[in-house]
Amino acid sequence: MTRDRQASHPFSIGFLLFPNFAMLSFSSVIEPLRIANRLSNEPVYHWELLSLNDQAVIASNGISFTPSLPVSEWRQLDSLILVAGLGTNLIADQSLFKWLREISRSNKLLGSTSTGSILLAKAGVLKNKRCTIHWEDQANLQEEYPELIVTHELFEISGNIMTCSGGTAGLDMMLSIIENQQGSDLAKKIAEQCIHPTIRSAHEMQRMPIEELLGIHNPALSTSIKIMQSHIEDPINCDSIAQMANISNRQLQRLFKDKFSLTPAAYYLRLRLEHGDNLLRKTSMSVLNIATATGFSSTSHFSKCYRKQYGLSPREQRKSIS
Repeated sequence: MTRDRQASHPFSIGFLLFPNFAMLSFSSVIEPLRIANRLSNEPVYHWELLSLNDQAVIASNGISFTPSLPVSEWRQLDSLILVAGLGTNLIADQSLFKWLREISRSNKLLGSTSTGSILLAKAGVLKNKRCTIHWEDQANLQEEYPELIVTHELFEISGNIMTCSGGTAGLDMMLSIIENQQGSDLAKKIAEQCIHPTIRSAHEMQRMPIEELLGIHNPALSTSIKIMQSHIEDPINCDSIAQMANISNRQLQRLFKDKFSLTPAAYYLRLRLEHGDNLLRKTSMSVLNIATATGFSSTSHFSKCYRKQYGLSPREQRKSIS
């Protein structure tokens, strides 16, 4: 959309809210629009709130939002962004997915933030598109939809589809859109208003480095953990890890004991079980497939280790969630 058109017709964005949506993700995508209008001294953007049943939606922090536009009037919008959060993997509304496919075919800008990418995947609109999602759900999305191009980017804009990892990354995605539509000067001014001194590119990391996250100062230890993280489905033995980290097995054992009070094998098992727990909670994958995805040779071995770690069997855990 050109700036001349926007002067007489503000670019309109609908935010489709789902129960338990993440407030931070929502604020990050809607506030830049408000600030853009204030700094422009004219309404260059217009937004509406929608819900699937036209009823109020409660965010994950308990705050209720009332829709401002009936969902049936979506055609008047230039763009629609799905704002989701916990429990998105449980949504199986075929009429929703059919509608999302219709929007995608209309060439309107269709986007998502946080776990909204899961809904776009279920609708089948991410085929041949690069997409991203919150780091906690990346492996889950890729496991359920192996044909998708799931990246680690902060956000992705691929044709008329845009996906955002969530959190404050929504601010950077919207600043990118605003820069494209309104120019870099306005985008920079909005960033300053948000006390956001650096507009991040899509390619910057979602997560802080493991050294900073875990307070690790030994390069061999951080390398060993990264090796484990990259071999969840196909676990390797400690001798191989030590060799790849250029240390002896004895040194490897000492590093993990000093830092975590665990053996490398116990730490590695915990990583695999945490991934399995995440898949169990956030996907519809069978326990057998989850066991395979976490490097266990059988469901019985996975279930035994899982129960020891979490106090419930995988099936009991899934039943408690549903």
